[in-house]
Amino acid sequence: MDEPLFGPLVRFLARLQNGRREQACALTIVEMAELENIFALLLLGSFVGMPSPPTFLAVELLPLMEREFRILHRRAEDAGDMLAEMCGILGID
Repeated sequence: MDEPLFGPLVRFLARLQNGRREQACALTIVEMAELENIFALLLLGSFVGMPSPPTFLAVELLPLMEREFRILHRRAEDAGDMLAEMCGILGID
């Protein structure tokens, strides 16, 4: 007698719990990506004019930045010399 009444309620609550877990995981993933960006900015901030951390600390943390260095290297390879392209279009030698 309890099954017809509580069965749909239990299934509803289980689905609700799964949805809340998925939302929490998605927010955690976004937060982790933002923290990685902040970490990269702290270590590589000297490229954009921010004060750099102490050298010994940066050297110890550089192995954790391998993925960011690969992205930086790929973007540097893909980026063209925009000034040279504009001068070529305008005919400036």
